Amino acid sequence: MASNNLTRVERVLNERYVRNGPKSYVYLLNKYKFSPTQPGPYFLGGKVHQQGKHGIAHLFGGKAHLQQVLQKRSTTDAQPEEVPAVDQQNDSLYLTPVTIGTPGQVVNLDFDTGSADLWVFSPRLPKTTDTSGHKVFDPAKSSTFKDTARSTWRISYGDGSSASGSVGKDNVTIGGLTIENQSIELAEKLSPSFLSGVGDGLLGLAFGSINTVKPKPVATPVENMIAQRDIPRTSELFTAYLGSYKDEKDADRGASFYTFGYIDQTALGGQTPWYTPIDSSNGFWQFKSTTASVGSKKIARTGNTAIADTGTTLALVDDELCAAIYAAIPGARYDSSQQGYLFPSNTTLDKIPVVSFDVGGREFAVQKEDLAFASAGNGMTYGGIQSRGDLGFDILGDTWLKGIYAIFDQGNKRFGAVVRVDLTQDPSVPE
Repeated sequence: MASNNLTRVERVLNERYVRNGPKSYVYLLNKYKFSPTQPGPYFLGGKVHQQGKHGIAHLFGGKAHLQQVLQKRSTTDAQPEEVPAVDQQNDSLYLTPVTIGTPGQVVNLDFDTGSADLWVFSPRLPKTTDTSGHKVFDPAKSSTFKDTARSTWRISYGDGSSASGSVGKDNVTIGGLTIENQSIELAEKLSPSFLSGVGDGLLGLAFGSINTVKPKPVATPVENMIAQRDIPRTSELFTAYLGSYKDEKDADRGASFYTFGYIDQTALGGQTPWYTPIDSSNGFWQFKSTTASVGSKKIARTGNTAIADTGTTLALVDDELCAAIYAAIPGARYDSSQQGYLFPSNTTLDKIPVVSFDVGGREFAVQKEDLAFASAGNGMTYGGIQSRGDLGFDILGDTWLKGIYAIFDQGNKRFGAVVRVDLTQDPSVPE
């Protein structure tokens, strides 16, 4: 066990992040590979993919199969086209500094409870790759790095883009906590869409069963914290307090942070956490969510479940609930060109309903200011809650998580929450 000092791990606002509703939605179509059920330009369609022998020298042989790929409808009668990188949001509003190696190299990563890989930019990318604006972890400069022979990783998305490479082990420091011999996935190939943001990789906080390393998945950082006794046996957990730059005038001054191995008492604000069991069989932080409320209207959602995903900006729910939410906002409408629900940007707080989602028997609300996600042009705002398409569960991302202090209790297989106190609400559309 390394010597550790458990402290807050502050999230850093990405000043270059540009909010865009449709791009954020396309990112989720890629991440979760679901089919939209509302009209719009993006859809999953079959595309023939050839494997094996290619080219003039191999006229016969090989194998072709039909692959479901995210596509974009043409504005003409032409065939659908592949989704270009500029149509996707591959950047993160907040990033978290992480130190890797000896001496330490700092990279800014997206902490994501919806995935289980820790991958970083590396010098092993092709020399033609433009990594300007990114911090690149160089294993050759770390005395504690060791390659893991014959291990590889690959993350594939619905549009056909991917990230892949080799694997090694090194020390990883998050806040004041050092994890020894943590597996690190080094990018050797990246689709262009990964290069457009300023983040330097991703740190997955889901369960290791969905880690992509072959031939054998590797332990996640939290799994190693527990195995190495880096965090107390009584607190095998991490927490997320996702504040907003809008809240600088509040008591917490818009603080945004994670903790590992302890629950921040200031963030609890004297409240007792509400806990519900999770089902991690799919690798996610998934729990029962069988009701929702829109204003005074309670909606039964028999058998419904949801996952808490810190790597997602929006919240995605079923079509019936989506329609009920925006029906309660004067002037709101569905816009097929933007594949999402919009509402007037001058909507006052009293015209925005309180929307809440069940967490195993108790509902927690979306803050009204977080329902306004991004400008949609022409005096309209892209809503922070959108359709989950044919996906069988809700995805509760930052839109909802900013209304709570979230406790991811891995040791006890449960998810906990208390209401995040926000005394003022700013309904203005984020820039």
